[in-house]
Amino acid sequence: MSEFDKIHSGEIYDPGDADIMEFQLKCLEKMYDFNATRPSEMEKRRQLMKEMFAEIGDDCYIEPPFFANWGGRHVHIGHHVYFNFSATLVDDTHIYIGDYTMLAPNVTIATAGHPILPELRECAIQYNMPVHIGKNCWIGAGAIILPGVTVGDGTVIGAGSVVTKDIPKNVVAVGNPCRVVREISEHDRQYYYKDRKISSEDLLKYTK
Repeated sequence: MSEFDKIHSGEIYDPGDADIMEFQLKCLEKMYDFNATRPSEMEKRRQLMKEMFAEIGDDCYIEPPFFANWGGRHVHIGHHVYFNFSATLVDDTHIYIGDYTMLAPNVTIATAGHPILPELRECAIQYNMPVHIGKNCWIGAGAIILPGVTVGDGTVIGAGSVVTKDIPKNVVAVGNPCRVVREISEHDRQYYYKDRKISSEDLLKYTK
């Protein structure tokens, strides 16, 4: 098996392999072009996003600057997804992000890891494990999601959390390491922030 073939296998490999670096460089050039666009160049951004990502759905918006080891080449994005400023995706293998999910500023999603054994790290080798983020999730500012993690549909990850293990669907989870603090409940159908109630008019207006 070539070093290139090991990228998605979970095996350790050499990311400095010449074939890998040649292909990766082409991906990074497109990301550079995307980050250099002006705010008024929305159509150019949309076209570049179609070229950059493995998959991207309708009505997605990514605020530059956007950073990814492979320029998004291994990122699969659903419909109506939003990335705020400075999303960093270590996309050495596949990252899956479901419909209607939002990433706040400075979120990091990492698929790459390095051996704990110092002698192996001296060789600059790594391994990659895919990340799955479900539909309609909200990943808070500065959150870090580590290799191999799955976040279930509808879940909120609190700002600054470090997600080291799978998080189930329809919960609020926070902390370092990130832990479930509660389920999303009927209370959340009545209040959107502390004691601020969701009016019946707004519920009808925004959930059509």
